[in-house]
Amino acid sequence: MIESNLREPKLNVDIGRIELKNPVMTASGTFGYGQEFNSLIDLNRLGGIIVKGLSLEPSRGNKPPRIVETPCGMLNAIGLENVGIEAFEKEKLPFLKKLDPPVFANIYGKSIEEYGKLASRVEEIKDVSGVEVNISCPNVKAGGVAFGVDPELAYQVTKAVRNRYTGPLMVKLSPNVTDITEIAKKVEHAGADSISLINTITGMAIDIETRKPMLANITGGLSGPAIKPVALRMVWQAAKAVKIPVIGVGGIMTANDALEFLIAGASAVQIGTANFVNPRTTIDILDGMIDFLIKNRISNLSDIIGTLEC
Repeated sequence: MIESNLREPKLNVDIGRIELKNPVMTASGTFGYGQEFNSLIDLNRLGGIIVKGLSLEPSRGNKPPRIVETPCGMLNAIGLENVGIEAFEKEKLPFLKKLDPPVFANIYGKSIEEYGKLASRVEEIKDVSGVEVNISCPNVKAGGVAFGVDPELAYQVTKAVRNRYTGPLMVKLSPNVTDITEIAKKVEHAGADSISLINTITGMAIDIETRKPMLANITGGLSGPAIKPVALRMVWQAAKAVKIPVIGVGGIMTANDALEFLIAGASAVQIGTANFVNPRTTIDILDGMIDFLIKNRISNLSDIIGTLEC
């Protein structure tokens, strides 16, 4: 870290009814349940921890192969494998509640009713600081269409969770849409306190020798540096369209990447695929952001949020 006589800048940010001590969060599905990284980084330095997506019942996910490396990123079709909400509370949360950062439960369902039931269950768990709703899941009652690509379905899911959960509510938006601002405004209207974006972009890879898909699921979610320009554009658009805080996600590998998202209008960022490359990425990004602020004599991180000049 750059040595300076300047006092360390203020890093705290507001992400909608909850304040983080700094803007660096973990992205769901890339950080396990937190404890997996305990021997690798100081978890207490993080701004917030978002755990692996949780469902009402345990899920084994999709059949392997489930991950394929791609140029500047990776495809995954894990299928939201998780221990289920009950095991999370009994087996994973006791460790997490000892930490300083707020813990967010990422939840998903296959129907609006499932989302509502999960929200009610999380409402009973006092050591969870907030909920992030994954609306990129298929609605089995609507022929498999993802909740996040239909504005009305996105509204209904958010409303169902809001009606059953009183804590800070974040909704994670899918990029697989024509107009991200329409979805963003719908979930804001339904009661979301903040939005996070983007989730992965649908893609595929083919083995030319066997002429078969490289993922057993055929398609998967593309993440990593390859999607950063798309994520940055959508964050900028969403931040202009809504009044609630926006959390930027997608291809963030360095402090400079994170700062781009803040300048575009994000109040915080989530680090995802980078954790697979370097488990210390979250801390490296935090230190790099502090160095940038000190070097440029910026005393408050909030002063750079949404300062893009077009």
